[in-house]
Amino acid sequence: MRRRPPDFRRPARRRLSNAFWWTLCFVAVLLFVFILTKGTQIESTRPVLARRAYRHEGIMEGLNITEEMLNPSSIARQLSDQISLAKAFVVIAKESSNLQFAWELSAQIRNSQILLSSAATRRVPLQITEAETAIRDMALLLYQAQQLHYDSATMIMRLKAKIQTLDEQMSSVSDKSSKYGQIAAEEVPKSLYCLGVRLTTEWFRNLNLQKKFSEEKQIDMKLKDNDLYHFCVFSDNILATSVVVNSTALNSKNPERIVFHLVTDEVNYAAMKAWFTMNDFRRVTVDVQMFEDFSWLNASYVPVLKQLQDSDTQNYYFSGNGGDSRTPIKFRNPKYLSMLNHLRFYIPEVFPALKKVVFLDDDIVVQRDVSGLFSIDLNGNVNGAVETCMETFHRYHKYLNYSHPLIREHFDPDACGWAFGMNVFDLVEWRRRNVTGIYHYWQEKNVDRTLWKLGTLPPGLLTFYGLTEPLDPSWHVLGLGYTNVDPQLIEKGAVLHFNGNSKPWLKIGIEKYKPLWEKYVDYTHPLLQSCNFH
Repeated sequence: MRRRPPDFRRPARRRLSNAFWWTLCFVAVLLFVFILTKGTQIESTRPVLARRAYRHEGIMEGLNITEEMLNPSSIARQLSDQISLAKAFVVIAKESSNLQFAWELSAQIRNSQILLSSAATRRVPLQITEAETAIRDMALLLYQAQQLHYDSATMIMRLKAKIQTLDEQMSSVSDKSSKYGQIAAEEVPKSLYCLGVRLTTEWFRNLNLQKKFSEEKQIDMKLKDNDLYHFCVFSDNILATSVVVNSTALNSKNPERIVFHLVTDEVNYAAMKAWFTMNDFRRVTVDVQMFEDFSWLNASYVPVLKQLQDSDTQNYYFSGNGGDSRTPIKFRNPKYLSMLNHLRFYIPEVFPALKKVVFLDDDIVVQRDVSGLFSIDLNGNVNGAVETCMETFHRYHKYLNYSHPLIREHFDPDACGWAFGMNVFDLVEWRRRNVTGIYHYWQEKNVDRTLWKLGTLPPGLLTFYGLTEPLDPSWHVLGLGYTNVDPQLIEKGAVLHFNGNSKPWLKIGIEKYKPLWEKYVDYTHPLLQSCNFH
């Protein structure tokens, strides 16, 4: 019998084998789909809370505190609420002198806080079994607090009373701080007083010093030369004035073209002359006068002097008993009635031969050449000044009383304020427009202090209203005597102004700004060393 060739048997076996494996794969896929569907159905039938509990048990990354605290059944949330309420009861208990109960509450608060801290550290939610004792003990204390009439209404009333008391204390402390700060700013340091006394003694005993001063004043025609750069300073502070002159001279490209006109009072006149005669400021011309020599400065012409003779004004500023008790102490400062402070409104009378002057306060530092101020076109205005209305505070309505009809009718409340301390004055336009007469008018209207309190800026805003030309802000940087100033502004500023109580020559001066001023003081000078300047 012939055998079949192998060729005919092998293909049949392959077909059987392939069919078997395809059937087996199909069954496996069906089984997998069935198991997956069944598992999903089982999972969907579980309660929501059970699923969340399972998820917490499987968390490996740590406890989600936000989710835990938002959960209304959270043990940690219950403890936190109890702690907040207990802290309020501690305050009430102390106010009621129940110190023992306050101590018990505080101790239980610490226990609950330890539990919360432990749960956060181990990254596992608190369980009722470990927190049950703490929650129960705190609940008993809170119930006891209610029995002691520490109810919500009582708590609210007592806390309101406490807040009112704290507000009153804060107001009192603030007033005292303002008062003591003002006193510290007004006091003359011993070193400055010493310098004035020594310079006065030197002036009267040194005839050569007097002779040198007289000769320089007689031969110097620069005081009336309008082709030069004229600056004026009105001050009784010798060292501060010296810094103004020295910083201007050291940073000037042509110091020989600078003329400083200094005006002081009779007390400091000899000392001021002595200091600026014995020291050289790079050939800068310095002239010293005292305002008591001005014949036109009398009560019949100057409203401030007339007001100074008024008994009500003297009582308001010197005894502090008159007027509105809410008036801040800074407005009750008698310096606002000083003629050195108000002399800026009489510059054309002080310097009748001059056409243009740059006015400088004695608390400024010049840190670059400022001769360019004299070439600025004021466009027919009298006053060139840097505006300060970048913030709402420096608008007119912050300085003046707009409930008064005179103010309301004549001045825009949103008009831009500007700064005294570095001002360019066109004296020709000043005289032509009778600006001093405008100043007198408003001073007479404010005799009862209803238009503004006091100071020189409010009457300046009225006097030069519509007559002020804005200058580039880099000419005059303010705030170094009371606030933080942008370092970039300081670096670019031509004139730095230490306006405020924290003057750089005082102990209360702002330390980080003092070097800007002190670098123009020669502490090796024998008189400064003898008066303990350092």
